[in-house]
Amino acid sequence: MKYRRLGSTELNVSVIGIGTWQFGGEWGREYSQNEVDMILDKGRELGINLIDTAECYGDHLSESLIGDYISRRNREDWIIATKFGHHFHERFTRTDVFDAEGVVAQLDASLKALKTEYIDLYQFHSGPDQAFDNDVLWTTLEKQIAAGKIRFLGTSIGSNDNLHQTEASAKVNSRVIQVVYNRLDRKPEERVFPVCEQQDLGVLARVPLASGYLSGKYKPGAVFGETDVRHRHDAENTRLKLLEVEEIQREEVPQGVDMASWALAWCLKHPAVTAVIPGCKDPAQVEANAKAALLAVEPHPQDRSN
Repeated sequence: MKYRRLGSTELNVSVIGIGTWQFGGEWGREYSQNEVDMILDKGRELGINLIDTAECYGDHLSESLIGDYISRRNREDWIIATKFGHHFHERFTRTDVFDAEGVVAQLDASLKALKTEYIDLYQFHSGPDQAFDNDVLWTTLEKQIAAGKIRFLGTSIGSNDNLHQTEASAKVNSRVIQVVYNRLDRKPEERVFPVCEQQDLGVLARVPLASGYLSGKYKPGAVFGETDVRHRHDAENTRLKLLEVEEIQREEVPQGVDMASWALAWCLKHPAVTAVIPGCKDPAQVEANAKAALLAVEPHPQDRSN
């Protein structure tokens, strides 16, 4: 495993993290505590130390599964990133909660679910600019840092070209940008990443496998069942993406290299990117994801030994 400094924080994170949206049930299956334990144990075995979750992956459900695990392990082995701003009602149904009082209540609920006294990275979760520009919110969050509940703040931008929130990072003491970035969606390279480099912001690349399309497992015309989240995607867009994936696999992926590992390593080669946070359904996928660290062999400005 390789590690990189996460922006201007003092955190050294593994370049491969574990995304945990799936634990909330919206991937179309429920996870038992034992299944979560096996996934996170495999990650730790492979040197992964970064877990990304959120308040609305279920109603703090993902956090609760992680918290149960952490409570039986060494908390210091993990860098836990979670988010605020949404109240979960049912699958794919949320309402915004970005007022200061509501966010403090969410923070306390996240701490309880995660069974921890502090959150390493607390992220503004894909909210509108109007909510982001509320100075009272950020002043309140600074008080939570002073109280020891939060170590660092970050912003998970909803649009991968949200320059407003990225540029305002220094103003609100946000040290990290989380953004959709993958070989099929390179928009952040144009405006967001240059600002991240200028402000020394850490970058967490979410959806690095483009919802699994970059795994190389699916051909144009693939049909996804109703329980699969990709069933909700526009069919024509899916077909075009899979045609592009075929071309990428043919023209860019070295022969004999697993496409999913290649796609994760591709993200990590950009000088702005600190880590990728792919989801995983089982320990085997954690292991496959971790192999991408071996492909990202070029020197990188954020590389650190640990």
